[in-house]
Amino acid sequence: MRIALLTYSTKPRGGVVHTLNLAEALAASGVQVTVWSLARQGDRGFFRDVDPSVRVRLVEFPDRGDESVTDRIVRSINLVRLAFTPSEYDIVHAQDCISANAVGTCIRTIHHLDEFTTPVLAECHEKAVVEPYARICVSAAVAAEVAAGWGLHPTVIPNGVRAQRFIDAASDAPPARNRRDGWLRSLGRYVLAVGGIEPRKGTIDLVEAYHLLRQRVPDVRLVIAGGETLFDYRDYRAAFDRKCADLDVEPVILGTLEDDDLPSLVSASAAFAFPSTKEGFGLAAMEALAAGRPVVTRNLPVLREVFGDTVRYAATPAAFAEALCEALHGDPDPGPGRALASSLTWEDSARRHVEFYRSHPMPG
Repeated sequence: MRIALLTYSTKPRGGVVHTLNLAEALAASGVQVTVWSLARQGDRGFFRDVDPSVRVRLVEFPDRGDESVTDRIVRSINLVRLAFTPSEYDIVHAQDCISANAVGTCIRTIHHLDEFTTPVLAECHEKAVVEPYARICVSAAVAAEVAAGWGLHPTVIPNGVRAQRFIDAASDAPPARNRRDGWLRSLGRYVLAVGGIEPRKGTIDLVEAYHLLRQRVPDVRLVIAGGETLFDYRDYRAAFDRKCADLDVEPVILGTLEDDDLPSLVSASAAFAFPSTKEGFGLAAMEALAAGRPVVTRNLPVLREVFGDTVRYAATPAAFAEALCEALHGDPDPGPGRALASSLTWEDSARRHVEFYRSHPMPG
Protein backbone atom coordinates (compact mmCIF):
# COMPACT_ATOMS: atom_id res chain seq x y z
CA MET A 1 0.00 0.00 0.00
CA ARG A 2 1.38 3.39 -1.05
CA ILE A 3 0.11 6.27 1.07
CA ALA A 4 0.50 10.01 0.64
CA LEU A 5 -0.03 12.11 3.76
CA LEU A 6 -0.36 15.83 3.08
CA THR A 7 0.10 18.71 5.50
CA TYR A 8 0.40 22.45 4.96
CA SER A 9 3.57 23.35 6.86
CA THR A 10 6.94 22.16 8.10
CA LYS A 11 6.47 24.04 11.40
CA PRO A 12 5.47 22.45 14.75
CA ARG A 13 1.71 22.90 14.58
CA GLY A 14 -0.56 20.17 15.95
CA GLY A 15 -1.65 18.83 12.57
CA VAL A 16 1.95 18.69 11.37
CA VAL A 17 3.06 16.85 14.52
CA HIS A 18 0.20 14.40 13.96
CA THR A 19 1.18 13.86 10.32
CA LEU A 20 4.83 13.08 11.04
CA ASN A 21 4.13 10.74 13.93
CA LEU A 22 1.45 8.90 11.98
CA ALA A 23 3.73 8.62 8.95
CA GLU A 24 6.55 7.11 11.00
CA ALA A 25 4.23 4.63 12.69
CA LEU A 26 2.71 3.63 9.35
CA ALA A 27 6.18 3.13 7.86
CA ALA A 28 7.20 1.02 10.86
CA SER A 29 4.20 -1.22 10.16
CA GLY A 30 5.49 -1.89 6.65
CA VAL A 31 3.47 0.64 4.67
CA GLN A 32 5.14 2.87 2.07
CA VAL A 33 4.51 6.47 3.16
CA THR A 34 5.31 9.82 1.58
CA VAL A 35 4.67 13.08 3.43
CA TRP A 36 3.98 16.11 1.26
CA SER A 37 4.13 19.65 2.57
CA LEU A 38 4.64 23.22 1.56
CA ALA A 39 8.06 24.56 2.54
CA ARG A 40 7.78 28.18 3.62
CA GLN A 41 10.50 30.67 4.52
CA GLY A 42 13.16 28.68 2.71
CA ASP A 43 12.71 25.55 4.83
CA ARG A 44 14.59 22.49 3.63
CA GLY A 45 13.00 20.08 6.07
CA PHE A 46 10.53 19.71 8.92
CA PHE A 47 10.95 21.20 12.39
CA ARG A 48 12.42 17.86 13.50
CA ASP A 49 14.22 14.99 11.84
CA VAL A 50 11.91 12.52 10.14
CA ASP A 51 12.65 8.80 10.19
CA PRO A 52 14.36 7.87 6.91
CA SER A 53 11.75 5.16 6.30
CA VAL A 54 9.34 8.02 5.47
CA ARG A 55 9.71 9.74 2.12
CA VAL A 56 9.40 13.53 2.18
CA ARG A 57 8.33 15.76 -0.70
CA LEU A 58 8.48 19.50 -0.06
CA VAL A 59 6.89 22.07 -2.36
CA GLU A 60 8.73 25.37 -2.24
CA PHE A 61 6.54 28.31 -1.26
CA PRO A 62 8.33 31.63 -1.93
CA ASP A 63 7.38 34.42 0.46
CA ARG A 64 5.51 37.49 -0.78
CA GLY A 65 5.53 40.12 1.92
CA ASP A 66 2.51 42.09 0.71
CA GLU A 67 0.22 39.07 0.31
CA SER A 68 -3.10 38.79 2.15
CA VAL A 69 -3.97 35.62 4.08
CA THR A 70 -6.61 34.76 1.48
CA ASP A 71 -4.17 35.16 -1.40
CA ARG A 72 -1.56 33.14 0.48
CA ILE A 73 -3.95 30.24 1.01
CA VAL A 74 -5.16 30.29 -2.61
CA ARG A 75 -1.54 30.27 -3.80
CA SER A 76 -0.76 27.44 -1.37
CA ILE A 77 -3.57 25.33 -2.82
CA ASN A 78 -2.48 26.00 -6.38
CA LEU A 79 1.19 25.17 -5.74
CA VAL A 80 0.36 21.84 -4.09
CA ARG A 81 -2.13 21.01 -6.85
CA LEU A 82 0.50 21.60 -9.53
CA ALA A 83 3.19 19.57 -7.77
CA PHE A 84 1.22 16.63 -6.39
CA THR A 85 1.22 13.33 -8.30
CA PRO A 86 -1.85 11.36 -7.16
CA SER A 87 -1.31 8.48 -9.59
CA GLU A 88 1.70 7.36 -7.52
CA TYR A 89 -0.45 6.46 -4.49
CA ASP A 90 -3.14 4.01 -3.48
CA ILE A 91 -4.38 6.31 -0.69
CA VAL A 92 -4.26 10.10 -0.59
CA HIS A 93 -4.85 11.42 2.93
CA ALA A 94 -5.11 15.18 3.54
CA GLN A 95 -4.66 16.57 7.04
CA ASP A 96 -5.99 20.12 6.53
CA CYS A 97 -8.13 22.39 4.37
CA ILE A 98 -5.32 23.48 2.07
CA SER A 99 -4.25 19.94 1.25
CA ALA A 100 -7.81 18.68 0.79
CA ASN A 101 -8.62 21.50 -1.64
CA ALA A 102 -5.39 20.91 -3.55
CA VAL A 103 -5.40 17.16 -4.18
CA GLY A 104 -8.95 16.34 -5.22
CA THR A 105 -10.09 12.80 -4.39
CA CYS A 106 -8.86 12.04 -0.88
CA ILE A 107 -9.48 10.98 2.69
CA ARG A 108 -9.52 13.93 5.10
CA THR A 109 -8.73 14.10 8.79
CA ILE A 110 -10.81 16.90 10.31
CA HIS A 111 -8.83 17.84 13.40
CA HIS A 112 -11.17 20.68 14.33
CA LEU A 113 -13.67 22.97 12.62
CA ASP A 114 -12.85 26.62 11.95
CA GLU A 115 -15.08 29.62 11.31
CA PHE A 116 -14.08 31.98 8.51
CA THR A 117 -15.78 35.21 7.49
CA THR A 118 -13.84 35.71 4.26
CA PRO A 119 -15.87 34.08 1.43
CA VAL A 120 -12.87 32.39 -0.20
CA LEU A 121 -11.69 30.87 3.09
CA ALA A 122 -15.21 29.83 4.06
CA GLU A 123 -15.56 28.05 0.71
CA CYS A 124 -12.17 26.38 1.21
CA HIS A 125 -13.27 25.12 4.62
CA GLU A 126 -16.62 23.88 3.27
CA LYS A 127 -15.07 21.99 0.36
CA ALA A 128 -12.51 20.36 2.64
CA VAL A 129 -15.35 18.94 4.75
CA VAL A 130 -17.81 17.80 2.07
CA GLU A 131 -15.69 16.80 -0.95
CA PRO A 132 -13.37 14.10 0.48
CA TYR A 133 -14.78 10.62 -0.07
CA ALA A 134 -14.07 9.56 3.54
CA ARG A 135 -13.34 11.37 6.80
CA ILE A 136 -11.55 10.78 10.08
CA CYS A 137 -11.73 12.80 13.31
CA VAL A 138 -9.41 12.49 16.29
CA SER A 139 -12.26 12.88 18.79
CA ALA A 140 -15.93 11.97 18.97
CA ALA A 141 -16.82 15.56 19.89
CA VAL A 142 -15.51 16.92 16.59
CA ALA A 143 -17.12 14.02 14.71
CA ALA A 144 -20.42 15.01 16.34
CA GLU A 145 -19.94 18.61 15.15
CA VAL A 146 -19.44 17.35 11.60
CA ALA A 147 -22.55 15.18 11.87
CA ALA A 148 -24.62 18.07 13.22
CA GLY A 149 -23.39 20.54 10.62
CA TRP A 150 -23.23 18.41 7.49
CA GLY A 151 -24.95 15.09 8.16
CA LEU A 152 -21.63 13.30 7.62
CA HIS A 153 -20.26 10.68 9.98
CA PRO A 154 -16.45 10.55 10.28
CA THR A 155 -14.67 7.60 11.83
CA VAL A 156 -12.94 8.46 15.11
CA ILE A 157 -9.27 7.48 15.43
CA PRO A 158 -7.62 9.22 18.41
CA ASN A 159 -4.18 10.76 18.29
CA GLY A 160 -1.18 8.93 19.56
CA VAL A 161 1.23 10.51 22.03
CA ARG A 162 5.01 10.23 22.21
CA ALA A 163 4.62 9.93 25.96
CA GLN A 164 7.95 8.34 26.79
CA ARG A 165 10.07 11.34 25.85
CA PHE A 166 8.07 13.50 28.29
CA ILE A 167 8.21 10.82 30.98
CA ASP A 168 11.98 10.64 30.49
CA ALA A 169 12.30 14.44 30.65
CA ALA A 170 10.62 14.40 34.08
CA SER A 171 12.78 11.57 35.44
CA ASP A 172 15.49 11.76 38.10
CA ALA A 173 18.21 10.87 35.60
CA PRO A 174 21.00 13.49 35.83
CA PRO A 175 20.71 14.69 32.20
CA ALA A 176 16.96 15.23 32.62
CA ARG A 177 17.42 17.06 35.93
CA ASN A 178 20.09 19.27 34.40
CA ARG A 179 17.85 20.31 31.52
CA ARG A 180 14.97 21.12 33.86
CA ASP A 181 17.31 23.06 36.13
CA GLY A 182 18.43 25.10 33.15
CA TRP A 183 14.87 26.28 32.51
CA LEU A 184 14.28 26.97 36.20
CA ARG A 185 17.45 29.05 36.48
CA SER A 186 16.35 31.05 33.46
CA LEU A 187 12.63 31.38 34.16
CA GLY A 188 12.06 30.70 37.84
CA ARG A 189 8.78 29.06 38.81
CA TYR A 190 6.34 29.25 35.90
CA VAL A 191 2.97 28.36 34.44
CA LEU A 192 3.40 27.22 30.84
CA ALA A 193 1.16 27.50 27.79
CA VAL A 194 2.14 26.05 24.40
CA GLY A 195 0.59 27.20 21.15
CA GLY A 196 1.46 30.84 20.78
CA ILE A 197 -0.69 33.96 20.84
CA GLU A 198 -3.85 33.59 18.79
CA PRO A 199 -7.63 33.63 19.22
CA ARG A 200 -8.15 29.86 19.16
CA LYS A 201 -5.60 29.40 21.93
CA GLY A 202 -7.44 31.77 24.28
CA THR A 203 -4.26 33.66 25.11
CA ILE A 204 -5.92 36.91 26.24
CA ASP A 205 -8.09 34.96 28.69
CA LEU A 206 -4.89 33.40 30.01
CA VAL A 207 -3.37 36.84 30.62
CA GLU A 208 -6.45 37.83 32.63
CA ALA A 209 -6.29 34.56 34.57
CA TYR A 210 -2.60 35.05 35.29
CA HIS A 211 -3.25 38.60 36.52
CA LEU A 212 -5.66 37.17 39.10
CA LEU A 213 -3.39 34.23 39.93
CA ARG A 214 -0.41 36.49 40.56
CA GLN A 215 -2.30 38.27 43.33
CA ARG A 216 -2.36 34.98 45.23
CA VAL A 217 0.89 33.40 43.98
CA PRO A 218 3.21 36.35 43.32
CA ASP A 219 6.35 34.31 42.63
CA VAL A 220 5.05 32.47 39.54
CA ARG A 221 5.69 33.65 35.98
CA LEU A 222 3.70 33.12 32.80
CA VAL A 223 5.61 31.49 29.93
CA ILE A 224 4.19 31.10 26.41
CA ALA A 225 5.91 28.87 23.85
CA GLY A 226 5.20 28.02 20.23
CA GLY A 227 3.06 29.97 17.83
CA GLU A 228 4.13 29.45 14.21
CA THR A 229 1.01 30.00 12.10
CA LEU A 230 -0.17 30.57 8.55
CA PHE A 231 -2.74 33.19 9.55
CA ASP A 232 -2.42 36.89 10.27
CA TYR A 233 -3.17 37.47 13.94
CA ARG A 234 -1.63 40.93 14.21
CA ASP A 235 -4.89 42.47 15.47
CA TYR A 236 -5.18 39.81 18.17
CA ARG A 237 -1.53 40.24 19.08
CA ALA A 238 -2.08 43.99 19.43
CA ALA A 239 -5.07 43.33 21.71
CA PHE A 240 -2.93 40.88 23.69
CA ASP A 241 -0.20 43.50 24.12
CA ARG A 242 -2.76 46.08 25.27
CA LYS A 243 -4.22 43.64 27.79
CA CYS A 244 -0.76 42.87 29.15
CA ALA A 245 -0.02 46.59 29.49
CA ASP A 246 -3.37 47.30 31.15
CA LEU A 247 -2.85 44.52 33.71
CA ASP A 248 0.91 45.05 34.11
CA VAL A 249 1.56 41.48 32.99
CA GLU A 250 4.92 40.68 31.40
CA PRO A 251 4.80 37.13 30.05
CA VAL A 252 7.93 35.39 28.84
CA ILE A 253 7.32 34.69 25.14
CA LEU A 254 9.68 32.01 23.89
CA GLY A 255 8.30 31.57 20.39
CA THR A 256 9.02 28.38 18.48
CA LEU A 257 11.43 26.01 20.24
CA GLU A 258 13.71 23.28 19.03
CA ASP A 259 11.78 20.03 19.28
CA ASP A 260 14.30 18.52 21.70
CA ASP A 261 13.84 21.45 24.11
CA LEU A 262 10.09 21.05 24.53
CA PRO A 263 9.94 18.03 26.90
CA SER A 264 12.26 19.61 29.47
CA LEU A 265 10.43 22.96 29.28
CA VAL A 266 7.11 21.20 29.91
CA SER A 267 8.44 18.96 32.68
CA ALA A 268 10.04 21.91 34.52
CA SER A 269 6.79 23.90 34.63
CA ALA A 270 4.83 24.22 37.86
CA ALA A 271 1.54 23.86 35.98
CA PHE A 272 0.34 23.69 32.39
CA ALA A 273 -2.44 25.99 31.15
CA PHE A 274 -4.53 25.03 28.12
CA PRO A 275 -7.20 27.73 27.61
CA SER A 276 -7.98 26.93 23.95
CA THR A 277 -11.45 27.89 22.78
CA LYS A 278 -11.46 25.21 20.07
CA GLU A 279 -9.49 21.96 19.89
CA GLY A 280 -9.67 18.60 18.19
CA PHE A 281 -7.78 16.59 20.80
CA GLY A 282 -5.37 18.60 22.96
CA LEU A 283 -2.02 16.97 22.22
CA ALA A 284 0.09 19.58 24.05
CA ALA A 285 -1.92 19.08 27.24
CA MET A 286 -1.61 15.30 26.90
CA GLU A 287 2.17 15.68 26.65
CA ALA A 288 2.09 17.73 29.86
CA LEU A 289 0.26 14.88 31.59
CA ALA A 290 2.97 12.50 30.39
CA ALA A 291 5.50 14.83 32.02
CA GLY A 292 3.56 14.58 35.28
CA ARG A 293 2.44 18.22 35.29
CA PRO A 294 -0.90 19.39 36.68
CA VAL A 295 -3.02 20.62 33.77
CA VAL A 296 -5.87 23.14 33.64
CA THR A 297 -7.89 23.16 30.41
CA ARG A 298 -10.90 25.06 29.20
CA ASN A 299 -14.16 23.29 29.90
CA LEU A 300 -14.91 22.05 26.38
CA PRO A 301 -16.80 18.85 25.48
CA VAL A 302 -13.89 17.59 23.39
CA LEU A 303 -11.44 18.01 26.26
CA ARG A 304 -13.85 16.38 28.72
CA GLU A 305 -14.01 13.45 26.32
CA VAL A 306 -10.25 13.12 25.88
CA PHE A 307 -9.00 13.91 29.39
CA GLY A 308 -11.78 12.77 31.71
CA ASP A 309 -10.85 13.43 35.34
CA THR A 310 -7.07 13.68 34.81
CA VAL A 311 -7.11 17.51 34.51
CA ARG A 312 -8.86 20.51 36.07
CA TYR A 313 -11.41 22.43 33.99
CA ALA A 314 -12.28 26.12 33.87
CA ALA A 315 -14.59 28.25 31.73
CA THR A 316 -13.63 31.82 32.68
CA PRO A 317 -10.41 33.68 33.54
CA ALA A 318 -11.43 33.77 37.20
CA ALA A 319 -12.06 30.02 37.21
CA PHE A 320 -8.74 29.44 35.43
CA ALA A 321 -6.94 31.46 38.11
CA GLU A 322 -8.62 29.45 40.85
CA ALA A 323 -7.82 26.11 39.21
CA LEU A 324 -4.20 27.09 38.57
CA CYS A 325 -3.86 28.21 42.18
CA GLU A 326 -5.14 24.82 43.35
CA ALA A 327 -2.73 23.08 40.98
CA LEU A 328 0.23 25.09 42.24
CA HIS A 329 -0.57 24.42 45.89
CA GLY A 330 -1.62 20.80 45.51
CA ASP A 331 0.34 17.58 45.27
CA PRO A 332 -1.57 15.64 42.62
CA ASP A 333 -0.78 12.07 41.69
CA PRO A 334 0.73 12.11 38.17
CA GLY A 335 -0.05 8.43 37.70
CA PRO A 336 -3.53 8.63 36.11
CA GLY A 337 -2.47 11.31 33.62
CA ARG A 338 0.66 9.43 32.65
CA ALA A 339 -1.31 6.23 32.27
CA LEU A 340 -3.77 7.97 29.96
CA ALA A 341 -1.02 9.51 27.83
CA SER A 342 0.87 6.22 27.65
CA SER A 343 -2.25 4.36 26.55
CA LEU A 344 -2.52 6.46 23.39
CA THR A 345 0.12 5.09 21.03
CA TRP A 346 0.93 5.97 17.45
CA GLU A 347 1.32 2.26 16.75
CA ASP A 348 -2.35 1.73 17.57
CA SER A 349 -3.33 4.81 15.58
CA ALA A 350 -1.38 3.53 12.56
CA ARG A 351 -3.01 0.10 12.80
CA ARG A 352 -6.46 1.66 12.84
CA HIS A 353 -5.57 3.92 9.92
CA VAL A 354 -4.44 0.94 7.84
CA GLU A 355 -7.74 -0.80 8.59
CA PHE A 356 -9.57 2.37 7.54
CA TYR A 357 -7.58 2.68 4.32
CA ARG A 358 -8.33 -0.93 3.39
CA SER A 359 -12.04 -0.44 3.97
CA HIS A 360 -12.07 2.91 2.12
CA PRO A 361 -10.08 2.44 -1.11
CA MET A 362 -9.75 5.27 -3.59
CA PRO A 363 -12.88 5.47 -5.79
CA GLY A 364 -12.57 4.47 -9.41
